[in-house]
Amino acid sequence: MDFLLVVAVALLLAGVVGSVVPMVPGAGLSLVGIYLYWWSTGYATPGPLALVAFTLVGVGAMVADHFAGAFAAKAGGASTKTTVLAAVAGLPLAVVAGPAGLVVGITVVVFLAEFYRTREPTRSVRAGLFATAGVLGSAAVQLLVTVSLVVGFALVAI
Repeated sequence: MDFLLVVAVALLLAGVVGSVVPMVPGAGLSLVGIYLYWWSTGYATPGPLALVAFTLVGVGAMVADHFAGAFAAKAGGASTKTTVLAAVAGLPLAVVAGPAGLVVGITVVVFLAEFYRTREPTRSVRAGLFATAGVLGSAAVQLLVTVSLVVGFALVAI
């Protein structure tokens, strides 16, 4: 088996693992694996249409992953300012406090910002819980996306 194919598959599998481990860019690793294989085949496999599809799915997953908690907070009634604050706070929270810190941190940031803004505890709790659901739901979606990239790659390239 070709060495670069092995590396590409390893990157795709690392992407699956990374999809549920915060601070590991699961979809990004998967895309690197796909592009490495594409490069190793002289830009022949996967074909252009499949490569565009893989890229759109992977980039869409990365964007959605970063903003999931913020978007969910907005769906739960949070203001635009709170949504932006949650999106900005997500990365440093994950770096400083790890996976649990990300989930708890986003929840607390959204709750406190909404409570400061509205002085309504019920509404603030709702927005915080929606943010939590968004972060956790994003991990599940990331897992499905990276697994689908592996399966799609196997169907197209191997």
